[in-house]
Amino acid sequence: MKDMESKPTFVYRDGMLSDARYVEWLSDVKTRFRQSQIKASIRVNTSMLEFYWSIGRDLVAMRAEECWGAGVVKQFALDMRQAFPDITGFSDSNVKYIKQWYSFYYERIIKSQQVVDQLGVEKSHQLGDLLEMPELFGKVPWGQHISIVSKCQSLDEALFYIHKVAEEGWSRSMLENKISIKLFQAQGSAVTNFEQTLPTPQNMLAKEILKDPYHFDFLSMKAEYDERDLEEALVANITQFLLELGKGFSFVGRQMELQMPGGQTFFPDLVFYHIPQHRYVIIELKAVKYVPEFAGKLNFYVTAADELLRGESDNPSVGLIICKSTDKTVVEWSLKDINKPLGVATYQLEEVVDRTVAELELRAKREK
Repeated sequence: MKDMESKPTFVYRDGMLSDARYVEWLSDVKTRFRQSQIKASIRVNTSMLEFYWSIGRDLVAMRAEECWGAGVVKQFALDMRQAFPDITGFSDSNVKYIKQWYSFYYERIIKSQQVVDQLGVEKSHQLGDLLEMPELFGKVPWGQHISIVSKCQSLDEALFYIHKVAEEGWSRSMLENKISIKLFQAQGSAVTNFEQTLPTPQNMLAKEILKDPYHFDFLSMKAEYDERDLEEALVANITQFLLELGKGFSFVGRQMELQMPGGQTFFPDLVFYHIPQHRYVIIELKAVKYVPEFAGKLNFYVTAADELLRGESDNPSVGLIICKSTDKTVVEWSLKDINKPLGVATYQLEEVVDRTVAELELRAKREK
């Protein structure tokens, strides 16, 4: 009698096949499906935006309002709604936004008298001859496009936020918050000595991950607080702090022990790792105005991080002092002869006065 061929036994748990190979394959299929959904949504969004772009281009090129009067946009919207009653996007306000959207980029390219590489316009094109919508725009939802052209002043500012939304997937509310706190103006504006201490292009890349000021509005601090209070509050709200630092930062530790070969230990306030740039970022917090002595201490911490934490594939560590206020000249002079890459920035937050103190002050005023 021949031995019966053994067949694998499959185990089901809660109605699901639990075989390891199957689970791994299923996970891979789910990931591919999500990716296909994202690609499909981008294609749909791109097609809609290309159509909007063509409408805006036509209204500008034909000088529609000069030819047919100020009410032509409203009339066009009405005609399109009547022709396609089941399709959204043809309200009076949306058609006005479509024209504003195209005009924003058209007018600024004409004024700049140069072709903008970030828009993907061929150098052979005539200035302002925006026949095709830039490819990058398809990765940005229409609502975010409206916010950008409604709130941004310059082409560079608009393109900065276009890239941020496309790369980091910002919602419209997050985008508007970043515009309101002037992230474009703040990005890369921290005072640093990177040009003297890092090679090109590392100096420029490292500067881009810093900004000034940092907004800590997500904290509730009493009127009287010190560095330890600020540090504890930031660590307690680490998710919001990481969002404020920007994309690519990973939290390594607070008061992380750096032990010297001789046994002596030091504890920098906060240690982060910037994943895209493969470098440690050492942060010291100061709840007072910047003084030159701060730079010397952080210079040592960055040296220690390079010696004790930095791996063979890591780039040089950088240090950042975030303080309450600065004098730019004092900062620049104090960093001039520092041999490690350091930056100095400020922070902003709303200080919450203790309710008891506030009530006592109010009562005293009333008694007077």
